[in-house]
Amino acid sequence: MNELTSRDLLERLIGFATVSRDSNLELIGFIRTYLAELGVESELFYNDERTKANLFATIGPRDRGGIVLSGHTDVVPVDGQPWTVDAFRLTEKEGRLYGRGTADMKGFLASVLAAVPRFLERELKLPVHLAFSYDEEVGCLGVRPMLAELEKRTHKPVLCLIGEPTALKPVLGHKGKLAMRCQVKGAPCHSAYAPYGVNAIQYAARLINRLEEIGEQLAQPEHHDERFDPPYSTVQAGVIKGGRALNIVPAECEFDFEVRALPGFDANRVADELQTYAQAELLPKMRAVKSDTDIRLEPLSAYPGLATPPESEAARLLALLSGSTEFGTVAFGTEGGLFNQAGIPTIVCGPGSMDQGHKPDEYVTVEQLRDCDSMMERIASYAAGAV
Repeated sequence: MNELTSRDLLERLIGFATVSRDSNLELIGFIRTYLAELGVESELFYNDERTKANLFATIGPRDRGGIVLSGHTDVVPVDGQPWTVDAFRLTEKEGRLYGRGTADMKGFLASVLAAVPRFLERELKLPVHLAFSYDEEVGCLGVRPMLAELEKRTHKPVLCLIGEPTALKPVLGHKGKLAMRCQVKGAPCHSAYAPYGVNAIQYAARLINRLEEIGEQLAQPEHHDERFDPPYSTVQAGVIKGGRALNIVPAECEFDFEVRALPGFDANRVADELQTYAQAELLPKMRAVKSDTDIRLEPLSAYPGLATPPESEAARLLALLSGSTEFGTVAFGTEGGLFNQAGIPTIVCGPGSMDQGHKPDEYVTVEQLRDCDSMMERIASYAAGAV
C-alpha cells in the first residue's frame, strides 16, 4: 500500500463521526485493516453490546515491556455549535487543520499510525504498543476492559504516553473526577397547601448549597497544590431537573454534580459528606411530613488523578521523547490515571491545545502535527536502542 502521511490519516479519521453516543467500529475497522496491510496484528476488546471496541497492537518483541502510545477514538458532539466548516471533513486553512477531533485527539492517533512503517523498519529492542479506546469523553469508561486484560500479562509496559492535546508540552499530572447524581423524592400536594407537602426542589437546593460550602472548604489555602490550576479540588452542580407545574409542590428533583479532585484527595469524601448532611439534617424533616420521602446518591462515573513524580524514570523518558524538561499539569482529565493505577507509569503529551478542543471549528496546526511526527521518530530511535 502507498505510505500515508499523518495528514492523510487525519483526513480519514475525521471522516468517521465517532461521537461517544455512537459506534466507533467503522473507525476501528479502518485502523485494523491499515495495520494488517502493514503486517501488524491487532486485538479488539468490545463493550457488552459489541457496538464499540478498543484496539491493542504490538510492534516489536513480545517478551518484554515497551512503550504504549494511547489515545481515545471518540469525540464530543457538534450539536448546536456554530461551525463554519464541515465538522467531519478535514479542512485546511492558513496552517490549521479543522475538524471535530483534530486536537482531541485524532491528530495524535494519525501521527502514531503514520509512524508505524518507521517502527517496522527498525529492529526494535523495546516494543511499541498501540492502545486506542472508546468512551473516554463520557468518563474514561471504555478503556477499562482493555486495561483489565493488560494487567494479567507478564510483561508490563515501562511507559504509557497519552497523546491528549498539550501543545506537545510534557505533562505529569491532572486531577481525577467523580460524577454523581442526587435524587430527591418529596411529597406532592396543591401549592396552596405547600406546608403539607415535601418540596423536592427546595431540598435539592439545600443539598446544592451544601456542596458549595464543601467546595469553599476545599478552596482554603491549606488544601492547595500550586502545580494545578485552579490549585484545589473543585465541586460543582451542572444539571438539574424537577417539578411539573407551578401550582404543584414538586415530588421529584434530581441534579448531577462533579468533583475535580487533586491527586491524593479522595473525591468520595465529598459524596460521603453530602450523604451525612442529608441523613442528619434533611431526611428527618422530610419524613416528619411523609415517611417514604428519600434522598439517594448514585455514582455516574469516576477516574483517578495522575501525579507521576518528576524524578521518575517515566519523567526522564518523557523529557527525552518530548525534548523538554518543563513538566506541567493540565486541568482536564485523561485515561492516564487508570493506566497508572494498572501499574503502567504514565505521562501526557500530544499535539494541539485543549483551548480548541470541544469547541466549534476545532483545529490542530500543521506545525503541531509535524512536531508530533518528529516525536514519533524519537520514540522509534529510543525503542531501537539508538538513543
